[in-house]
Amino acid sequence: MTTAPDITVPTAIAATDPAKAAAAPRIKLLSHGFSIDHPDQELGEQLMVNALGVADREAMHGMLRQLVKASVSGESPDEVNLSFMISMVKSIRPRDSVEAMLVAQMVSVHVMAMRCAHHLANADDLAQHDSAARALGRLARTFPAQIEALNRYRSHGEPAITVQNVSVGDGGKAIVGNVTQHARVIVSDKNRASAARNAPKAAGSRRRRASAAAKREAQA
Repeated sequence: MTTAPDITVPTAIAATDPAKAAAAPRIKLLSHGFSIDHPDQELGEQLMVNALGVADREAMHGMLRQLVKASVSGESPDEVNLSFMISMVKSIRPRDSVEAMLVAQMVSVHVMAMRCAHHLANADDLAQHDSAARALGRLARTFPAQIEALNRYRSHGEPAITVQNVSVGDGGKAIVGNVTQHARVIVSDKNRASAARNAPKAAGSRRRRASAAAKREAQA
Protein backbone atom coordinates (compact mmCIF):
# COMPACT_ATOMS: atom_id res chain seq x y z
CA MET A 1 0.00 0.00 0.00
CA THR A 2 1.28 3.44 -0.88
CA THR A 3 1.25 5.75 2.12
CA ALA A 4 2.51 9.20 2.93
CA PRO A 5 5.20 9.00 5.63
CA ASP A 6 3.51 11.39 8.05
CA ILE A 7 0.15 9.62 8.11
CA THR A 8 -0.62 7.24 10.96
CA VAL A 9 -2.49 4.27 9.54
CA PRO A 10 -5.07 2.82 11.93
CA THR A 11 -4.72 -0.76 13.05
CA ALA A 12 -7.88 -1.65 11.11
CA ILE A 13 -5.92 -1.30 7.87
CA ALA A 14 -3.04 -3.41 9.10
CA ALA A 15 -5.48 -6.19 9.98
CA THR A 16 -7.09 -6.05 6.54
CA ASP A 17 -6.12 -8.33 3.68
CA PRO A 18 -3.09 -6.64 1.97
CA ALA A 19 -4.53 -7.06 -1.53
CA LYS A 20 -7.71 -5.28 -0.44
CA ALA A 21 -5.88 -2.50 1.40
CA ALA A 22 -3.47 -1.83 -1.49
CA ALA A 23 -6.01 -0.36 -3.90
CA ALA A 24 -7.49 3.10 -3.41
CA PRO A 25 -11.29 2.98 -3.58
CA ARG A 26 -13.13 4.44 -6.54
CA ILE A 27 -15.23 7.59 -6.33
CA LYS A 28 -18.88 7.33 -7.27
CA LEU A 29 -20.35 10.56 -8.63
CA LEU A 30 -23.84 11.40 -7.41
CA SER A 31 -26.35 14.08 -8.35
CA HIS A 32 -25.59 15.92 -5.10
CA GLY A 33 -21.85 15.26 -4.94
CA PHE A 34 -19.76 12.10 -4.62
CA SER A 35 -19.14 9.14 -2.34
CA ILE A 36 -16.25 6.78 -1.71
CA ASP A 37 -17.18 3.38 -3.13
CA HIS A 38 -15.99 0.99 -0.41
CA PRO A 39 -17.88 -1.51 1.77
CA ASP A 40 -16.20 -0.13 4.90
CA GLN A 41 -16.71 3.66 4.86
CA GLU A 42 -14.08 4.41 7.49
CA LEU A 43 -11.48 2.18 5.88
CA GLY A 44 -12.29 3.56 2.44
CA GLU A 45 -11.76 7.13 3.65
CA GLN A 46 -8.43 6.24 5.24
CA LEU A 47 -7.27 4.51 2.06
CA MET A 48 -8.17 7.64 0.09
CA VAL A 49 -6.30 9.81 2.63
CA ASN A 50 -3.22 7.64 2.06
CA ALA A 51 -3.61 7.71 -1.73
CA LEU A 52 -3.81 11.51 -1.88
CA GLY A 53 -1.01 12.05 0.65
CA VAL A 54 -3.01 14.43 2.86
CA ALA A 55 -3.08 14.62 6.63
CA ASP A 56 -6.71 13.88 7.50
CA ARG A 57 -10.21 13.21 6.22
CA GLU A 58 -11.14 16.89 5.99
CA ALA A 59 -8.21 17.57 3.67
CA MET A 60 -9.07 14.46 1.68
CA HIS A 61 -12.68 15.57 1.09
CA GLY A 62 -11.51 19.05 0.09
CA MET A 63 -8.96 17.63 -2.35
CA LEU A 64 -11.55 15.29 -3.86
CA ARG A 65 -14.01 18.15 -4.39
CA GLN A 66 -11.35 20.08 -6.28
CA LEU A 67 -10.40 17.05 -8.40
CA VAL A 68 -14.07 16.40 -9.19
CA LYS A 69 -14.43 19.96 -10.51
CA ALA A 70 -11.21 19.65 -12.52
CA SER A 71 -12.42 16.38 -14.07
CA VAL A 72 -15.38 18.06 -15.80
CA SER A 73 -15.85 16.95 -19.40
CA GLY A 74 -18.46 18.91 -21.27
CA GLU A 75 -20.61 20.24 -18.45
CA SER A 76 -20.45 17.40 -15.92
CA PRO A 77 -17.72 15.71 -13.83
CA ASP A 78 -16.34 12.61 -15.47
CA GLU A 79 -15.71 9.45 -13.41
CA VAL A 80 -13.09 8.14 -15.85
CA ASN A 81 -11.14 11.40 -15.69
CA LEU A 82 -11.46 11.46 -11.91
CA SER A 83 -10.23 7.88 -11.51
CA PHE A 84 -7.27 8.68 -13.75
CA MET A 85 -6.40 11.80 -11.75
CA ILE A 86 -6.56 10.00 -8.41
CA SER A 87 -4.42 7.17 -9.81
CA MET A 88 -1.80 9.66 -11.03
CA VAL A 89 -1.70 11.47 -7.67
CA LYS A 90 -1.23 8.14 -5.90
CA SER A 91 1.54 7.03 -8.28
CA ILE A 92 3.56 10.24 -7.67
CA ARG A 93 3.29 9.56 -3.92
CA PRO A 94 2.97 12.98 -2.30
CA ARG A 95 4.63 12.90 1.12
CA ASP A 96 2.87 15.81 2.81
CA SER A 97 0.07 18.31 2.27
CA VAL A 98 2.22 20.72 0.25
CA GLU A 99 3.21 17.98 -2.17
CA ALA A 100 -0.41 16.77 -2.29
CA MET A 101 -1.65 20.20 -3.40
CA LEU A 102 1.14 20.60 -5.96
CA VAL A 103 0.62 17.10 -7.38
CA ALA A 104 -3.14 17.72 -7.66
CA GLN A 105 -2.37 20.89 -9.64
CA MET A 106 0.04 18.98 -11.87
CA VAL A 107 -2.55 16.31 -12.66
CA SER A 108 -5.22 18.95 -13.30
CA VAL A 109 -2.91 20.89 -15.63
CA HIS A 110 -2.16 17.70 -17.55
CA VAL A 111 -5.88 16.92 -17.97
CA MET A 112 -6.57 20.47 -19.17
CA ALA A 113 -3.62 20.33 -21.57
CA MET A 114 -4.91 17.13 -23.15
CA ARG A 115 -8.37 18.70 -23.38
CA CYS A 116 -6.85 21.66 -25.23
CA ALA A 117 -4.98 19.25 -27.50
CA HIS A 118 -8.32 17.63 -28.36
CA HIS A 119 -9.87 21.05 -29.12
CA LEU A 120 -6.86 21.93 -31.26
CA ALA A 121 -7.17 18.73 -33.28
CA ASN A 122 -10.89 19.35 -33.85
CA ALA A 123 -10.83 23.12 -34.42
CA ASP A 124 -13.36 24.23 -37.04
CA ASP A 125 -11.80 27.60 -37.85
CA LEU A 126 -8.65 29.64 -37.37
CA ALA A 127 -9.92 31.42 -34.24
CA GLN A 128 -10.61 28.14 -32.45
CA HIS A 129 -7.27 26.77 -33.62
CA ASP A 130 -5.32 29.78 -32.32
CA SER A 131 -7.19 29.83 -29.00
CA ALA A 132 -6.57 26.13 -28.35
CA ALA A 133 -2.93 26.40 -29.45
CA ARG A 134 -2.23 29.31 -27.08
CA ALA A 135 -3.91 27.57 -24.14
CA LEU A 136 -2.06 24.32 -24.86
CA GLY A 137 1.26 26.18 -25.07
CA ARG A 138 0.75 27.87 -21.70
CA LEU A 139 -0.26 24.62 -20.00
CA ALA A 140 2.63 22.72 -21.62
CA ARG A 141 5.07 25.29 -20.17
CA THR A 142 3.41 25.18 -16.76
CA PHE A 143 3.70 21.42 -16.33
CA PRO A 144 7.54 21.13 -16.37
CA ALA A 145 7.71 24.18 -14.08
CA GLN A 146 5.52 22.29 -11.62
CA ILE A 147 7.76 19.23 -11.87
CA GLU A 148 10.77 21.42 -11.11
CA ALA A 149 8.95 22.98 -8.15
CA LEU A 150 8.17 19.52 -6.76
CA ASN A 151 11.76 18.35 -7.18
CA ARG A 152 13.06 21.53 -5.56
CA TYR A 153 10.68 21.14 -2.62
CA ARG A 154 11.66 17.49 -2.17
CA SER A 155 15.35 18.44 -2.16
CA HIS A 156 14.68 21.16 0.47
CA GLY A 157 15.10 24.02 -1.98
CA GLU A 158 18.68 23.19 -2.98
CA PRO A 159 19.27 23.82 -6.70
CA ALA A 160 21.29 21.22 -8.52
CA ILE A 161 24.76 22.19 -9.76
CA THR A 162 26.05 20.49 -12.89
CA VAL A 163 29.82 20.46 -13.47
CA GLN A 164 30.69 19.95 -17.12
CA ASN A 165 34.38 20.92 -17.32
CA VAL A 166 36.75 19.34 -14.81
CA SER A 167 40.54 19.87 -14.67
CA VAL A 168 42.45 16.86 -13.35
CA GLY A 169 46.00 17.15 -12.03
CA ASP A 170 48.76 14.53 -12.06
CA GLY A 171 47.69 11.41 -10.21
CA GLY A 172 44.03 12.47 -10.18
CA LYS A 173 41.05 10.52 -11.43
CA ALA A 174 38.53 11.91 -13.89
CA ILE A 175 34.82 11.12 -14.11
CA VAL A 176 33.58 10.91 -17.69
CA GLY A 177 30.22 12.70 -18.03
CA ASN A 178 28.32 15.36 -16.11
CA VAL A 179 28.54 15.44 -12.33
CA THR A 180 25.49 16.84 -10.54
CA GLN A 181 25.46 17.75 -6.87
CA HIS A 182 23.14 19.86 -4.77
CA ALA A 183 24.13 23.23 -3.38
CA ARG A 184 25.11 21.62 -0.08
CA VAL A 185 28.45 20.75 -1.71
CA ILE A 186 31.23 22.86 -0.14
CA VAL A 187 32.86 25.17 -2.67
CA SER A 188 36.51 26.03 -2.05
CA ASP A 189 37.27 29.57 -0.88
CA LYS A 190 38.17 31.90 -3.75
CA ASN A 191 40.79 33.65 -1.62
CA ARG A 192 42.50 30.35 -0.89
CA ALA A 193 42.42 29.43 -4.55
CA SER A 194 43.87 32.83 -5.46
CA ALA A 195 46.60 32.46 -2.84
CA ALA A 196 47.45 29.01 -4.17
CA ARG A 197 47.78 30.40 -7.70
CA ASN A 198 49.98 33.25 -6.54
CA ALA A 199 52.20 31.07 -4.30
CA PRO A 200 54.69 30.04 -7.08
CA LYS A 201 55.07 33.68 -8.14
CA ALA A 202 55.82 34.80 -4.59
CA ALA A 203 58.35 32.01 -4.09
CA GLY A 204 60.14 32.94 -7.32
CA SER A 205 60.29 36.61 -6.29
CA ARG A 206 61.85 35.71 -2.94
CA ARG A 207 64.48 33.55 -4.63
CA ARG A 208 65.41 36.37 -7.01
CA ARG A 209 65.76 38.87 -4.16
CA ALA A 210 67.93 36.43 -2.17
CA SER A 211 70.16 35.83 -5.21
CA ALA A 212 70.59 39.59 -5.81
CA ALA A 213 71.51 40.12 -2.13
CA ALA A 214 74.08 37.32 -2.30
CA LYS A 215 75.69 38.90 -5.37
CA ARG A 216 75.92 42.31 -3.68
CA GLU A 217 77.61 40.75 -0.63
CA ALA A 218 80.08 38.89 -2.83
CA GLN A 219 80.98 42.07 -4.72
CA ALA A 220 81.47 43.95 -1.43
